[in-house]
Order: sequence, then structure tokens, then C-alpha cells
Amino acid sequence: MSYEQFAFLYDELMSDVPYEKWVDFVEQQLQKQQVRAHKILDLACGTGNITLPLAKKGYTITGADLSEDMLAVAQQKATGEGLSIPFYQQDMTELELPERFDCITIFCDSLNYVLEEQGVQRTFQRVYEHLNTGGLFLFDVHSVYKVNEVFINETFAVNEDSVALIWNCFPGELPNSVEHELTFFTQDIEKDMYRRFDEFHVQRTYSIQELKDWLEEAGFSVQSITDGFEQTEVFDTTERIFFAAKK
Repeated sequence: MSYEQFAFLYDELMSDVPYEKWVDFVEQQLQKQQVRAHKILDLACGTGNITLPLAKKGYTITGADLSEDMLAVAQQKATGEGLSIPFYQQDMTELELPERFDCITIFCDSLNYVLEEQGVQRTFQRVYEHLNTGGLFLFDVHSVYKVNEVFINETFAVNEDSVALIWNCFPGELPNSVEHELTFFTQDIEKDMYRRFDEFHVQRTYSIQELKDWLEEAGFSVQSITDGFEQTEVFDTTERIFFAAKK
């Protein structure tokens, strides 16, 4: 799944997303799990909204994403801020980099774009192989509740100064999956008009037990499974679930 034109509008559309909370989560978990992380891989890094802040905190950070367009935006932002960050175009299910890391992250429900169980299992295996012994794997996913009760058959809208988005959600063909139909309207000031384009995304989530089992099968020791950024107990109505697993 590539984000195509969406990549160039992503930051404006997601301007209210609290990326700093993911950064805080990383540092809290590194301290809690007593992991001395020098090298971090931000897998599915998108336009670098978590990658760049981690780099500014002094970590040796690498970014990887499936979307060439997303990576182009991330590289442009890093260069503009004087940061030297290597970015790689990689499919998380086939991750292959020439180095190992102390911590690997997959944030912003990016794992939910892996639509097959075997793909998630391969991702966990590839992450495990790219971690140093004692390394930490951190990720978040949409809960089954959020996919089936919050997304399905709902319409969301975003209206910014130069771009508007209409986002329709429909049941997916796979279990616990959702189809996102995205319609964008972008302003063309010179021609005094708006341009329309459409994208189609699919996400699928998995039960906590499935994800826990696959982590353990890959060799991980699951350290915590929590509700949101507050890292509290998971409830039936939890919408975003955070996992911390150690090699």
C-alpha cells in the first residue's frame, strides 16, 4: 500500500495527532524495561513525525517505510532541520537491513495494514532478527472494538485551509477489517479551484491473544499490553493497544 498523493498532504491532515506521546512512550518503555537504546529503527516511519523528534533527543535513528513518497517527505524534512537520518524503502514483512538495533518501533497503527496473519508473523520474525539481544520491540494497533464498533459504517471529515477530506469506512472482506474510502479536495489558488482525488486503504486488526502468541512464537518475551498512551489496563472499549516485547 503506497500513499501516493496522500503523502504530500499527510502532515497537514494529521497536524492534531499527538506524535510527542509516541516519543514519550518510547522513552518511558526504554527506562521501564531497562534497555539502553542507542540505535532505534522507526519502521513504517511515514513522513518522520516520530523519527525526527527521536533523532533530536540524541538517538541514532533509522527510518523505513513502504511508501517512496512518504520517505521523500521525511527526507526533505530531516534535511531542512539539519538532521542526518538514513531512510530505507522496506516492506516490514520482508525487512532486510545490514545492521541490528536496540529498539524497533511500528507506530500509528501501521501494523494494521498487514492484512494476512502470515504477514504479521513474518514481520515479528524479521523484527526479532534485527534486534540486539535484550532489544525492545514497541508497537500499537487498533483494537477489535475500534475496527468493528468505531470505524465500520461511519463517515469522518477534515476541513483545513487548503485541503478537505471525506473519509468513509465500510466492512472489509477479511475478519476484523475495515475499508477506508478517502476523498480529498485540495486548493489550487492560481486557478481558483479545488482538485479532487481518491484513495482506498484497507486495515485489519487481530485479537490480543493472537498477537501475543505470534510474538512468543517469534521468540519475544511480552513485557506489557496496555491501553493507549496512559499505559493502563486494557478494557473492552479500548481503541488503541500498545505492546512492549523484549528479545
